[in-house]
Amino acid sequence: MIQSIGVPGLIIILVIALILFGPSKLPQLGRAVGQTLKEFKASTKDVVDDVSGEFKEVKEEFTSTENKKEESAKK
Repeated sequence: MIQSIGVPGLIIILVIALILFGPSKLPQLGRAVGQTLKEFKASTKDVVDDVSGEFKEVKEEFTSTENKKEESAKK
């Protein structure tokens, strides 16, 4: 999403932010945005890890069930 903005778009956004918040507030604003993005990334990673773990467990369970069925069919 951010990649599609491009350099001119980023410059326009920075100029608007400078006008709205003033030069003294920009570092605080940047810090807050950075922390928010960091927390969002961490939360997203946690969710992805949880879901991946669940899928792995289901896959292992399915595989073991299939193996048991194949062994039963051979007998």
